[in-house]
Amino acid sequence: MRILITGASGLLGINLALEAAKDHTVFGQVNEHLLHTQKFTTLQADLLAPRSIERLLEQTQPDWVIHCAALANLEACEADPQRARQLNSEIPGLLAEHVARGGARLLHVSTDAVFDGSRGDYSETDEPNPLSVYAQTKLEGERLAETANPNTLVARVNLFGWSLSGRRSLGEFFFYNLQAGRQVMGFTDVFFCPMLANDLAYIFLSMLAKGLRGLYHVVGSECVSKYEFGLRIAHRFELDERLITPVSIEEADLKAPRSPKLTLRIDKLARDLGEAIPNLSTGLERFYTLYQQGYPQHLRQLGL
Repeated sequence: MRILITGASGLLGINLALEAAKDHTVFGQVNEHLLHTQKFTTLQADLLAPRSIERLLEQTQPDWVIHCAALANLEACEADPQRARQLNSEIPGLLAEHVARGGARLLHVSTDAVFDGSRGDYSETDEPNPLSVYAQTKLEGERLAETANPNTLVARVNLFGWSLSGRRSLGEFFFYNLQAGRQVMGFTDVFFCPMLANDLAYIFLSMLAKGLRGLYHVVGSECVSKYEFGLRIAHRFELDERLITPVSIEEADLKAPRSPKLTLRIDKLARDLGEAIPNLSTGLERFYTLYQQGYPQHLRQLGL
């Protein structure tokens, strides 16, 4: 298959592009962060520029499009809601419209943060209630994409993994700080269901290969607190867990509101894929193995 991945320099985009390139012809769109790799074709394009999306689709002639590009920094979204709306809401709608015309399949990447986290255990039929500008614009993006192209596959995710900068995931945050002997906070009252980006890539490709459409929760099968997640990182890498201070989210000085219980149901995904969804233990084991193999250093070299 010919696959176009937007946001190919991001945490999900780079891991997805490298995993997909093992079996497919991959084109990775980037904006400012150029990539130097032989594994897939990198295309520089500003998605907000006139006719940029049309040109990308004409250039690549994809069978599948996986839209990872977004303004994902919560504080940046609060500071510039207009830009957040352009990137997280308007672009998905435009992309879905143009992809539909060309006959390709679109997978739009959304977020678990569309829920307010007041109770957890959310299914795809539960009504979202986004708290932050980021979450609001991502939900709007879901809806605009589905309206423009009813065949769109929407995946609400939460992930961790190795990135180009080493600063894009909670897994990296805990690992690099603990490795340096720095004290960090771990929220005991914020729960999530993280999936390793490399496992998420496999799931995405399986969903597209099966022809799935509509809304799916695509998160790990194990839900933990951010504090527990930090402890699990410390244990696997044999780092000092005493450096992690258990705190409440209320003690943190964060501009954008966070949802406390983002536990999502994945029974629909498991049923329609016909296979078990990766859990945190297997994800952390692969996260560790990738580190041992020098994968983080390899990623950094791609961005030099």
